[in-house]
Amino acid sequence: MTEDEKLPENPETDLASRFPTAYTILFGLIILVAALTWLIPAGQYERAMNEEVGREVAVPGTYQTVDPNPQGFVDVLMAPTAGFYDPDSYVANAIDVAMFILFLGGFLGVMNATGAIDTGIRSAMRHLKGHEIWMIPILMVLFAIGGTTYGMAEETLAFYAILIPVILAAGYDAVTGVAIILIGAGIGVLGSTINPFATVIAANAAGIPFTDGIVLRFILLIGGLLICIGYVMRYAHRVKTDPSRSVVAKQWAAHKKLFLQGGDQEIHSATLTTIQIIALVIFALTFAVMIWGVSSQGWWMARMGSLFFGAAIVIGIIARLGEKKLTGSFVDGARDLLGVALVVGLARGIVVIMEQGMIADTILHSAETSLGGLPELAFINLMFWIEVGMSFFVPSSSGLAVLSMPILAPLADFANVGRDLVVTAYQSANGLVNLINPTFAVVVGGLAIGRVSYDRWLAFIWPLLLILTVFITVVISVGTLL
Repeated sequence: MTEDEKLPENPETDLASRFPTAYTILFGLIILVAALTWLIPAGQYERAMNEEVGREVAVPGTYQTVDPNPQGFVDVLMAPTAGFYDPDSYVANAIDVAMFILFLGGFLGVMNATGAIDTGIRSAMRHLKGHEIWMIPILMVLFAIGGTTYGMAEETLAFYAILIPVILAAGYDAVTGVAIILIGAGIGVLGSTINPFATVIAANAAGIPFTDGIVLRFILLIGGLLICIGYVMRYAHRVKTDPSRSVVAKQWAAHKKLFLQGGDQEIHSATLTTIQIIALVIFALTFAVMIWGVSSQGWWMARMGSLFFGAAIVIGIIARLGEKKLTGSFVDGARDLLGVALVVGLARGIVVIMEQGMIADTILHSAETSLGGLPELAFINLMFWIEVGMSFFVPSSSGLAVLSMPILAPLADFANVGRDLVVTAYQSANGLVNLINPTFAVVVGGLAIGRVSYDRWLAFIWPLLLILTVFITVVISVGTLL
């Protein structure tokens, strides 16, 4: 009996892990942060409008304790809903990201109904045979460029369902596909150079030009990217040579059945029809337009979702799917990513609990007091680890920059450390943590789409985290001494 013949009727059975699901982990974190609001004193900094940053920032030296607002049972139950939108003011939180994910799922469902993706994958693998490994560095460089220039993060969720089938067909595992996207874009954000949502906003909040320290950030970007490419290529080669060495070896066959719609069996003709070629052209153009819109036109989730919705309709009409098959395929595709959309709301709910409990400024104030009077090397390295800790609670690069830079950057003056080094330590720490951060929707969302459990991801990435930590520490320490 072959490997595929042993598959259960439902591939999700083999994808199960004894490790808790993303939903359980995130809801547990909501409960934990709610408990902390009973233990950590509530406090706030005064805030003033910063025109360069474009939002209110904390004013150094103004921290004071305030009446506590501990989060109770009802607040915990409301947190997932509040993660999507504020139930009092109806201001959106993560609802736009969730809706984008559903529209993306519908779009992919319609594309799958045409058979173009499956046939295209088989055709591509026939042409790439023997050279598949070079997809890894090429794609990781492209994702890193997106990360370092405009902070590519949530946008990457659109690529998992496209890339993972290609990677599986090439003989690698699902973790390789997830790593190419998540680590590729992540190392770009870690080594941000002109990223307006990290470097630029942090530098403005710190009161310096964003070009200060850009050479050191290029060193982090290029060095970190080479490390990550080497790590992923080595792992990919190992698992292709011996599939039993994959961290998801037990789920590999189920992944194939799920993503390749029947494992290695031919489902559609290996030759693309004219309609399928047109569908693939529209498919590629849709992503090109998305990247153009985000990078140069200020698009965000609503416009991206509308783009995928419109593209799904066009593809359905051209492929002559008919009204019932078009709508059915769209709904089925959205249903496949419904769990990912729920994960996004849960992740945002953690931040909501912390904000309502007013403990974020207290944590920041503790960091401020601990940095006082330290020598240069101790200061910059402790700054890095403080930002690491805060990144778990505030995964947003722009949110963390606005929260921490106005308070922590001026402390560098007393330690005789350049403020640009503080900015570099902040973005390095935030980028590093967001490769594994369970409160970051991009991580839990990407893993959910790739059907890779959180424990398997940690098993894969922890040696790389250690290597990157040492590399970052050396770079910022040498930068401090120069």
